[in-house]
Amino acid sequence: MTTDLHGPLSAYAARLHATIGDRHHVASPLGAWLLLAVCAAAADSDPAAEDLANALGTDLATAAEVARTLLDAPHPLVASATALWHRRSGQGGDRSTGWRAALPTTTDVGVLPDQAGLDAWAREHTRGLIDTFPLKVSPEVVFALASALATQISWATPFDVADARAFGAGSVWARGLRRALRSPSHGHRCAIVSDTPVGDVIVHAAPAQADDGAGLVVLSVAAAPQVPPAEVLAVAYDLSVGAADGAQPAGSRSLFDLPLGETPLWTLSEERVRTRARDGREERHHATLPCWSARSEHDLTAPALGFPAATVAVAKALSQPVLGFEARQAAMARYGRYGFEAAAVTGMFGVVSLPPEGVARTAELRFGHPYAVVAVATDTRADRTTGPWHGVPVFSAWVAEPEDLPEADASDR
Repeated sequence: MTTDLHGPLSAYAARLHATIGDRHHVASPLGAWLLLAVCAAAADSDPAAEDLANALGTDLATAAEVARTLLDAPHPLVASATALWHRRSGQGGDRSTGWRAALPTTTDVGVLPDQAGLDAWAREHTRGLIDTFPLKVSPEVVFALASALATQISWATPFDVADARAFGAGSVWARGLRRALRSPSHGHRCAIVSDTPVGDVIVHAAPAQADDGAGLVVLSVAAAPQVPPAEVLAVAYDLSVGAADGAQPAGSRSLFDLPLGETPLWTLSEERVRTRARDGREERHHATLPCWSARSEHDLTAPALGFPAATVAVAKALSQPVLGFEARQAAMARYGRYGFEAAAVTGMFGVVSLPPEGVARTAELRFGHPYAVVAVATDTRADRTTGPWHGVPVFSAWVAEPEDLPEADASDR
């Protein structure tokens, strides 16, 4: 099954990158979109459901089906995971059960972990590329949803190495770097594309492939320096159509239709060569790119990103008294001579409101004279019944001869 996701995901990516702005960053619009799509089956026909559908760019049933298709048939080069966690109390009835049954079969469902558990989930499902969950759990959190995506690939053909001066005299990078990446003579794809909304752009595609034929193509797109990043990103999403099939981007120009000389994006030269090209005119492309890496965190609370509506839907499905939400994404990527790795964890919390302000008193209790100690066993079973040891005092003491704290325990471990 081929999922018709490109249009909705491109629109979502445009909104997400617009909220991030012009700073150096990496993000996973797909990671955020998948989390919303997992929530889609929980939505009623109310304004929140309409807002969620608008954010997803498709109807809720289609979004939920796309999420199930992707997550239940994982890609060999892209690890993926989703999870739903909730507090033990306040769980929903039949409606909650029905929604959870509609989740992708690979979605983890269980009791809300502590922070260490959330961090461990992030590490496990990103192959250690992201160490910590993007949100901090607190007693006010009543449910959480998460998605994770990760890839670590090697290029089918590695890059060559070039002097950074190949970026051109007008490039700041040519002065600030020593070495750059140069596309190999075979195995990568390059193009000059005209007639885009931002004018001429240059395109480079580096592929990776698994043994079973599944692959990943990393597309790099550059426009004139003055073009805003959001507009270049939108063109890159448009040009990614067909990239998985190895097709040249729509609007690719013949080098013989362009004038010789230098522009901010390329230098075009001509020489006499021996060639087997049918018309005696051979086209060669080379690309110079930098190595790069990024670690980013993104606030996903803007209404246009859909998480306010998703929170309402999930809160209803779980019958939880949710009065607020948090949503963030942590992402990383690293692009180098031999490969590419990237990961993203997207998290959403449903939270109850904070209690009203009042007055608190704090008692510092001082065990400064002899006192009693009793050690009592607990014996709670998985079905919430208690076993025979529960509540039994196992040890007791009277403390009348205190000792000083050992030196070895005076510092934190």
